[in-house]
Amino acid sequence: MIVRKRLGVTAIALLLTAATLIGCTSNNANNSAAKGNASVAPSASAAPSATTAAASEGFKEAPMLQELVKAGTLPPVEQRLPAKGDVMVEPVYESIGKYGGEWRNPWNGPDDKWGIEMITEEPLFRFKQDGTGIEPNVAKSYEVNADSTEYIIHLREGMKWSDGVPFTADDVIFYWEHMLVPETFGKALYDCYYSVNPDTGEKERAEVTKVDDYAVKVTFKHPSVQFLERLAIDNKWFFAPAHYYKTILPEFIGEDKALEVAKQYGFADTKTLGQWTGYYYWLYPQRPTLRPWVAKNDANSDRFIMERNPYYFKTDAEGQQLPYIDRIVLDKMQDPSHKLVETLAGDVDIAQFDFKDYTVLKENEKKGDYTVIPWQTPSWSSTGVQLNQTTEDPKLRTLFQDIRFRQALSIAVDRNEVSEIITSGVGTPAQASVPKGLPGYQEGWDKQWTDYDVAGAEKLFDEIGLKWDSNHKYRTFADGSNLSLLIYEEKGTDDEKFIELLRKYYDQAGIKTELKIVDQGSYFDLKYANKIPVAVKSVSVVDVSLRPDELMPLRVITPWFGHYGLYTSSGGKEGVKPEGDVALLLQDWDKLKAAKSKGEISQLGNDIIKLHQKNQWIIGYTAPTPSLVVVKNNVKNVPALVNADEYRGIGFAHPAQFYIE
Repeated sequence: MIVRKRLGVTAIALLLTAATLIGCTSNNANNSAAKGNASVAPSASAAPSATTAAASEGFKEAPMLQELVKAGTLPPVEQRLPAKGDVMVEPVYESIGKYGGEWRNPWNGPDDKWGIEMITEEPLFRFKQDGTGIEPNVAKSYEVNADSTEYIIHLREGMKWSDGVPFTADDVIFYWEHMLVPETFGKALYDCYYSVNPDTGEKERAEVTKVDDYAVKVTFKHPSVQFLERLAIDNKWFFAPAHYYKTILPEFIGEDKALEVAKQYGFADTKTLGQWTGYYYWLYPQRPTLRPWVAKNDANSDRFIMERNPYYFKTDAEGQQLPYIDRIVLDKMQDPSHKLVETLAGDVDIAQFDFKDYTVLKENEKKGDYTVIPWQTPSWSSTGVQLNQTTEDPKLRTLFQDIRFRQALSIAVDRNEVSEIITSGVGTPAQASVPKGLPGYQEGWDKQWTDYDVAGAEKLFDEIGLKWDSNHKYRTFADGSNLSLLIYEEKGTDDEKFIELLRKYYDQAGIKTELKIVDQGSYFDLKYANKIPVAVKSVSVVDVSLRPDELMPLRVITPWFGHYGLYTSSGGKEGVKPEGDVALLLQDWDKLKAAKSKGEISQLGNDIIKLHQKNQWIIGYTAPTPSLVVVKNNVKNVPALVNADEYRGIGFAHPAQFYIE
């Protein structure tokens, strides 16, 4: 369903109630080979899958490229695309597009690198928009054996890097041998490349070998049923231009020469050069790419420009080489308010916003000549609280680990008022839970502990043993010592209005609440140091089996599990040892990693979710609200989809097929 008309608050509420979130159901390819991109029926808001085929009798290209061909500085389009049978045909939404124009996109400079990364990303495999798993993208097809220990990945013959050099299996092998395994760009080898020994629980690394010029084989010692889905999340670009890196890495040109190159790039050492050109490579004009647009100037400039890739490997159904839009122009914005002002003035073509900006964006739609398109999210809640289960204060830790205290804080808040004040009624009263349509959804969970009941909360506080102070205003610990909750607000990210409303309700229930506002960098440091006792955060998870970070204490990332995550990541050398149901979470996760079938993975993922339902470690007060995609009315082919990091934000809409009318 393409949302191109004005939607009021009620309409959005109905949309979100009626719509079903797209899930990440995996392909069941255990016993057969998956070749090419079989078309599937489109869902309500998704186009058919891409196909690999000849687009038409003849290919077409953008006028700006035609001029270069006429001048003899660029080969004809037929020579720039993959072999005719290997060209990827990208579906479009509203209509076949037109060439030309600039996409004005706000950003905050290189620190905002992931925003433009998602827009331009071209992974080896990507998630289908209809929720039926993954599909080849840079890859042409794949084969997998019966026990999921061997994957053969086929590439597109004749495909080229943005500088015209052929893209082959050697670029995959080079990336594996010289960048991934030696951690050239400062990242440890991704989990997707390990299989788990079901007897010992030990991880064992895969082998990657060349089959021929356009095929590679990934071999695991044990079943790796979700390898391709995990690859689509963990390491989307399983390739690198070998010919480029052989001119800058110390391994090939020596430390002294590489240091000279590093300084030319503005880096003080070769390690930093490897990290930035290897991991944030889309920011560098020197580095060839497979993306639809390539960097044309210094990303540190006030205006960063990315221009069409003349060797891009996709066309539309009529043989027009994509992308339609000539270039993306990224103007540096001072802060989020600057971005909002420019959007309201109509000076931004496509941009994403949080729901808190919904009212002002809707009020200015006509003036700004744009449309606000709501995208669903996999968030468990639009307003939530997390109590750090490993917080340093031993009395607070005992209190936070008492399920009765979490239940009391849940029912001490009037969700109807929170809904109206914070979400304009769109985020209906609800508990933090898996949204309907996603793996792990539990019927009725969203109603758990949601009735507003101050007397019930006070009764639970009494049962726990909390006392009243001498003024009968605030609760104390059983020994009479002061009890207060310190909420850390991440400046510019957390909703201060919601926090103040929350403090009012906690205060009325006798729980003294304090607030401390810190910048994003300080918040990050405090989180890793286990110094945040209470956070106003929810979680956003498409499928726990594919991205467990926010629900599983595997490393320090989410406030609710604090240093349980450090214990796991350090192998028990640091942090707090998980116990009880938190330990059960990790036991289920170990089993899931060694699972031999999709069914077993699904069951174990469901068991993990049920432990969350039982314990309600993450408290929510209102149902998820949509994220907002603001689109100028002359920009076409922008659908309403699901906004999730796993799906790559706006990149999930395949921006190469956007066009300007």
